[in-house]
Amino acid sequence: MIDFSSLTSKKLSPTHIIPASFLLTIIIGAVLLTLPFSSADGTFTDFLTALFTATTSVCVTGLVVVDTFAHWSFFGQLIILILVQMGGLGMIAMASMLMLITHKKFSLGDRLLLQDSFNLSSGTKLLKFLTRVIKGTFITEGIGAVLYSTVFIPQFGVLKGLWISIFNAVSAFCNAGMDVIGPNSLMNYRSNPTVMIVTMLLIVLGGLGFVVWFDILHVIKEAFLKRFSPITAIKRLSEHSKLVLCFTLTLIFGGMIIFLLTEWNNSETIGSLSLGGKLVNSLFESITLRTAGFTTVPQEGLSVASCLVSYIFMFIGGSPVGTAGGVKTVTVFLLFMNVRSYVRKENENVIFNRRVSVDSMRKAAAVVFVSLFATLILTILLSMVNPVPMEDALFEVVSACGTVGLSRGLTSSLNVAGRIIIIIAMFLGRTGPISMVAFFSRAGSSKNNIKYSDGVFYVG
Repeated sequence: MIDFSSLTSKKLSPTHIIPASFLLTIIIGAVLLTLPFSSADGTFTDFLTALFTATTSVCVTGLVVVDTFAHWSFFGQLIILILVQMGGLGMIAMASMLMLITHKKFSLGDRLLLQDSFNLSSGTKLLKFLTRVIKGTFITEGIGAVLYSTVFIPQFGVLKGLWISIFNAVSAFCNAGMDVIGPNSLMNYRSNPTVMIVTMLLIVLGGLGFVVWFDILHVIKEAFLKRFSPITAIKRLSEHSKLVLCFTLTLIFGGMIIFLLTEWNNSETIGSLSLGGKLVNSLFESITLRTAGFTTVPQEGLSVASCLVSYIFMFIGGSPVGTAGGVKTVTVFLLFMNVRSYVRKENENVIFNRRVSVDSMRKAAAVVFVSLFATLILTILLSMVNPVPMEDALFEVVSACGTVGLSRGLTSSLNVAGRIIIIIAMFLGRTGPISMVAFFSRAGSSKNNIKYSDGVFYVG
């Protein structure tokens, strides 16, 4: 169990501790996956393959170089599932859960670290929030597993069907996109309403963020007790929840319409499906691109227009304080607001009658810029070491950086250098935004105490 007090006593900031916890977990997971009991044939797995698998599990990405259902034994798959669960909730949250279970007291440093790992305000009741997160996660995954079992147990038998149901539920909620069904992800179930609907709901719930969860539950309870109308209840949601819900719904249904139009006659994706099948699979594609990684259509068959939209959706990702990756919905929206306020010459950015702080606007710009820069550099490097079409290389890197896990058939064919680049991309995608938020949320060590006269700089 991690001793936060020893870490914080050494004056290590969350900017260092959080990525270090992910890295340590990845290394331990990789070592366990190399051992013979983790592979289906009982032999050692080479360290790079194990490292890639451990990274994609902890970073809840889903890109794999060997088939999860075929290469790994039950124990190997169990290790992967534990890594996915730890990666989805975060190592600090999991360690904090162990501290709660063992009734260990939380020091001030422990509380600050937990606060930074969830990117919460100082006024939040951290231990109560953590308890609700853990309970909510396990209850949601449990319900998902039960619903999945109605399909998988009749097909695979009790033991295997139950294992597939549990694995899929955890993977979907954590937005990992890994499965132990077969080599085609969920392509064989794209006409199965139970599997499709349960998977989409788990992905969306994991991607909304825990803060939004609890706000919605609080408002529903309040509306029930005080007999509020639905409109009044919606108005009582926090500005953050309203923004997340509005932007998320816009992306989901906007993406569905785009994919429906661009892939309507594409026989490689949804062209041969019925109208209902086209609607459901377009909706699924729109949802899974936002860091989930499950697929019901081959990504290499997407049209150029759909591929371009995919880059954007994977880069945006889910919402803050959840299991999803990407730069996050709120971050991107604040960037749009910044441009809008400049064009309209407005002094302040206001959303739902609430002012957005200058620090939040600067943070959003910094996160998006650094993420774009990292994506560009990694794409160039991948193209240099693996001569592949640029659209495939960019798709692979954006998918890795956004912890999505979708691929245009490139992952398994990567050479050693290519795999290392994708490992770095996945790690940066999972820890980079978290570390940047933790870093930018703290005051800088040096401030501009000297006031300089205005310079003349020509922009644009």
